[in-house]
Amino acid sequence: MKQAVIAFLKRPTTIVGIITAITFQLIFSVIWMTGYDGVTDRVSKLHVGIVNADGDAGNVLSERLKQAVPFQTELYKDAAVAEQALNDRDLQMVIVIPQGFMEGLQAPGGQGALQFTINESNPAMIKSIMQSAADRLSAEVNKQAVAGGAEALLTSQNMTADQAKAIAASLADKVKADIASTNKIDGMNNQMVPMMLVLASYVGAMIMGMNIEQSSMMLSAQFSKWQRMAVRFLLNAGSAIVVSGVGVALIASLGGQAEHGFLLLWAFQALTVVTFMFVSQMFLFLFGMAGMLFNILSLSIQLVSSGAMIPRELLPSFYVHVGDALPATYAVQGIMNILFGGPTAAHAAGLLAVIAVAAMAISAAAVGMKKGKPIQSAAPAQVATVSSKS
Repeated sequence: MKQAVIAFLKRPTTIVGIITAITFQLIFSVIWMTGYDGVTDRVSKLHVGIVNADGDAGNVLSERLKQAVPFQTELYKDAAVAEQALNDRDLQMVIVIPQGFMEGLQAPGGQGALQFTINESNPAMIKSIMQSAADRLSAEVNKQAVAGGAEALLTSQNMTADQAKAIAASLADKVKADIASTNKIDGMNNQMVPMMLVLASYVGAMIMGMNIEQSSMMLSAQFSKWQRMAVRFLLNAGSAIVVSGVGVALIASLGGQAEHGFLLLWAFQALTVVTFMFVSQMFLFLFGMAGMLFNILSLSIQLVSSGAMIPRELLPSFYVHVGDALPATYAVQGIMNILFGGPTAAHAAGLLAVIAVAAMAISAAAVGMKKGKPIQSAAPAQVATVSSKS
């Protein structure tokens, strides 16, 4: 048994396996602990739009809301413009003071409803934060309205006991929160699909790239470096279509959403997978098998910075800027748009294509700088064998 242990430890593959396991722990621990540090302290970076449809009567309330909201706020005159910004994820919630709101509160027994609209096509944390804020804001406005109503009650004259009782009852709940959602997500399983697709796609691309790199090394004596690179590029393109098709077909069959259709989801996911393949193999072209360490680092950073789990607005600025250069950020944006609704995925698809082309160019440059091994020909070997026999 001792000899078997020593034999295993002498193999480079065993050492590399152990180092890889340790590297996963180091990289994920450092990146996730620093990336998610202080997330709740940066909630104020989220954006909310306030629309006053009640004219001059609602100006005071809109200013009060602006002061009370613990987020970045912007006043909109047009509800349609605010809703478009919400759909584009420039805002995380829209608050509307409806027409006649203040007049309704001032009337005896009157009530009013503040309208809150949340875009669910976001990380789940957005919905939770905004719903809590909507409840708190409506309670605060209700408290102010009750105080105003009580003052009017105390200064009124010639009021019967029944009238006083009826009005007192109406003061208990003058303001309600009318919370609506756009781009609704059907269940937690669908909420987790963007993160799952990114994780599965990049890990699959990493493992595939590692195995293809080993195959390429084994075939280095038979084919030139350019032939092997071209074949790898072709394999990436072809396998991405198949791999993505399997993934989205399973999602659809298990009740997954696809607001913009199955075929568009398949096409975008194929682009995502092939981009991940080119990026993950770029590190292998540059550094050989040691490039897997960079892939582990890239995977961890992309899971943190992509916005699949935590809104990017809440991340440290370093991870936001790094995420702008990595494909997972645009993969998550496009997948959310296609699955749950929102703007078109054209912008995200374009940036994924740019990253894929850049990775291919860097890989080609790395191949060009490496010295290719001479291809062994079978003919000289056969001539030598015949000569020896004669």
